[in-house]
Amino acid sequence: MARYTGAVCRLCRREGMKLFLKGAKCFSEKCPIEKRNYAPGQHGKDRKAKIVGYGLQLREKQKAKRIYFTLEKQFRNYFEKAARTKGVTGEKLLQQLETRLDNVVYRMGFATSRRQARQLVRHGHIAVNGKKVNIPSYQVAKGQEVSVREASRKLVMIEGAQEFSSHQPSPNWLGMDRAAMKGIMQEVPRRDEINLPVNEQLIVELYSK
Repeated sequence: MARYTGAVCRLCRREGMKLFLKGAKCFSEKCPIEKRNYAPGQHGKDRKAKIVGYGLQLREKQKAKRIYFTLEKQFRNYFEKAARTKGVTGEKLLQQLETRLDNVVYRMGFATSRRQARQLVRHGHIAVNGKKVNIPSYQVAKGQEVSVREASRKLVMIEGAQEFSSHQPSPNWLGMDRAAMKGIMQEVPRRDEINLPVNEQLIVELYSK
């Protein structure tokens, strides 16, 4: 399956802001955007033109894609499904992205980044309602329980992630039992509960042309 395999810190520099793609590194002085807060490439420092119109809409779409690590076709499918669903299209789009299994694992504190959460899911360390699920894009539904499988609870990666996230509050839409390494999706998150630096309306405008 196709996926981005390049340096993820370049993605943050291209968007001109932290997308928190590398976990703990993003909170340290080693974060490249702290040292080189300009676009990557030979002419990165010279890109000073103001982005407007289509360019602004494109950047918002690229930002959302990179945060959730989806490819263009998959992201487009999310939008088309959101457009067919009753309600605000932009909010429905973000709800689909936010309830992906890899993102829920990240939000529960079992991984320090969505990329790491994706790896945990792909390697079979995560269960939904007690059954192993290894599809990162699996849509978690209201009332479903997401947990770390018994045989995987001593993984250094997971223990480190729990330590890292222990001082951070869990989202209101998730009911957590950190000791048991599990949580339940109590509600589908509302837009004001999705902490994301993205203007989804610009994405809707881009795809609606």
